[in-house]
Amino acid sequence: MIDKSLNMVIFSGDYDKALAALIIANGARELNVEVKMFFAFWGLLLLRDPGRMTDEDKSLYEKMFAAMTPKQAEELPLSRMNMAGVGKSMLLEMMDENDTPRLIDFLNGARNKGVEFLACKLSLEVMGFTQEELLEGVKVVDVKEYLESALNANMQLFI
Repeated sequence: MIDKSLNMVIFSGDYDKALAALIIANGARELNVEVKMFFAFWGLLLLRDPGRMTDEDKSLYEKMFAAMTPKQAEELPLSRMNMAGVGKSMLLEMMDENDTPRLIDFLNGARNKGVEFLACKLSLEVMGFTQEELLEGVKVVDVKEYLESALNANMQLFI
């Protein structure tokens, strides 16, 4: 069998886009495809662990930014029809009616299946986040390290 690999750049911090990316990642792992997800800028919001967040050693802007952004994946807004959260509530209710797992379930499933989560070092610095505030097991890399892997992947996606 030929080894297959999938690399994804997750740039969006929208619930529905993150959901699609994680469904793809889980499906690929079930097909024995190696999956690496590189989270940059708004995509980093999926990797925050609210139990590990701190304001220690942050500038005023970094504290304000951290306070104004979602603290964890389930708090992300929809990309369209969010309507101050009403649209997302409707989507979640429809998902429940269809016994569809939530975003956090797909996130944890991907972690349990061995999807490699990579956080962009520059994005972390710009947004004022630290590795200690991220989910356990997330590796911080620079773009060059990600690209070296992505250039050898069978498939690359940007979400």
